Amino acid sequence: MGTLALCSHYSQLSWKRSIIVALLLFHLCCLQVWASCRILRCNSDFVAVTLDLGGSGGGSREGGNAGYCSALRSYAMCTRRMARACRGDLAYHSAVQGIEDLLIQHSCPRTGPTAQPRPLPQAPISGDACIYEKGYLQREGRTPDYLHCGVFGDPHVRTFRDEFQTCAVQGAWPLIDNEYLYVQATSAPMRGGAYATALTTITIIFKNWRQCIEQQIYQAELDNVPAAFVDGSVTSGERQGQYSLSVHSDLPGHQAEIRAAHIGTTLVVRQSGRSLGLSVRSPRAIAEAFTPEQDLQLCVYGCPPSQRLETLPSPSSSSSLSSSSSSSQLSAAAHAHCAALLPARDIYYQACLFDLLATGDLNSSTAAVVALEDARGMISDPNKVHLLLVGKADRSSPCLPLILGVAVLSERLVALWTGTCL
Repeated sequence: MGTLALCSHYSQLSWKRSIIVALLLFHLCCLQVWASCRILRCNSDFVAVTLDLGGSGGGSREGGNAGYCSALRSYAMCTRRMARACRGDLAYHSAVQGIEDLLIQHSCPRTGPTAQPRPLPQAPISGDACIYEKGYLQREGRTPDYLHCGVFGDPHVRTFRDEFQTCAVQGAWPLIDNEYLYVQATSAPMRGGAYATALTTITIIFKNWRQCIEQQIYQAELDNVPAAFVDGSVTSGERQGQYSLSVHSDLPGHQAEIRAAHIGTTLVVRQSGRSLGLSVRSPRAIAEAFTPEQDLQLCVYGCPPSQRLETLPSPSSSSSLSSSSSSSQLSAAAHAHCAALLPARDIYYQACLFDLLATGDLNSSTAAVVALEDARGMISDPNKVHLLLVGKADRSSPCLPLILGVAVLSERLVALWTGTCL
C-alpha cells in the first residue's frame, strides 16, 4: 500500500512537471507572436485624441459628442487592425468590449468620420541627423546591418528574410509599408501569355520625416522609368548643401536609382523585357519599423499563401507550361539559354526558366540576370547572394521541433512511471 501511494504521488508530481515543461516550450515558441500585439498603442492614440474633449465624452454640446464618437470609431478601427496579432490578448478583448459599450452609451453611429491623434512636437535636429549612416556610426560605432529585397519577372520575390517565392498576384500590392517608406507594385497579365503576369507600375512614396524631407513620390510605368520624381525634381530635402533624396539614371527611361540618405536606403527600378523590377537595400532598423497592422508587405512576409506558386517549373513539368508538341525541345532550349546566362543553379536560374517557359520570350530572361546583378551590388557577403530553392519539407513550422521534443519527453516519462510502478 505504501509503495502504491508513493508511486501515485510520484506520478502526480511528474505529470505536473511535464505539463509545466510543455507549457514553457509552447510559450517560448509562440512568444514572438504574442509580443506583436500592441493594443496599448490604440489606447494611447484614443487618449491623445480625447484630450481636447476633456477625456470624458460627456459634453453636452453636439459638436463635442460628435468629436468623441469620431474618436471611438478611430479607436475601433485601430483594434480591428490589431485583431490578428492580439487574438489571445485579454487587454485587447477588454478594449473591444469597452468600445462597444461606449458607442451604445453615447449613441454613436457605427459609420462616419474618424479622428487622428495629435502629432507629437518634434525637437529641432542638428548635425548629420538627416544622413542615416553617419548618425548610426556615431551612435553604434559601426555601420548598420543591411537587408535586400528584389522583385522581378513574373513576379518573383526575394524577401528581406532571404526567402524566395513566385507569386500569382494581379493588381496593386504593397511591397514595403513602414514608418518611412511605402512601395506599391501593380501586376497585370502579359499579352500573349495564358497566365503570365508582369509588373507594370511601381510607386514609391517617401513619407514626411522630421525636418529632413517632405513627402515625395516617384512612379515608374512600363516603357517609362523616369529619372525624376513625380513633381519633376531630381533632388529633395536640401540641408547644409546635401540632399536627403536624389534620383540618378545610367539609362534614362529604363533605369533609375533613388538614394534616400535620411533612411540609408537605395532603390533601383529597372525595365527588363516587358516587365519592371525593383531592388532595395535598406538598414534592418528601417525595414523593420512597421506596426502589426502593416502585415501585407511582399518584401517582408512574401506573398499571401493563397497567391503563392509553391514550386518552380522542372523539366518534368515543363509540358504543362506549353501546349506545343515540341514542349520537350522548348524545355531543353530554355535550360540551355538560362544556364548560359546564369551558371549557378540558384533561384535566379529557376526564375529565368519560369519566365522563359511561361512567356516564350527570350527577353524575359534578362529580369533574373539584372536582379542577380543588383543583389551582388547590394549584399555585402558574397556567400549570401545565391539562394537555393527550398523544398516544402524544409519549410516546416519552427514550433515542430519543440512539439516533437515534448512528445518524446512525455513518452519517456510514461515509460519511467510504468516501470517504477509495476
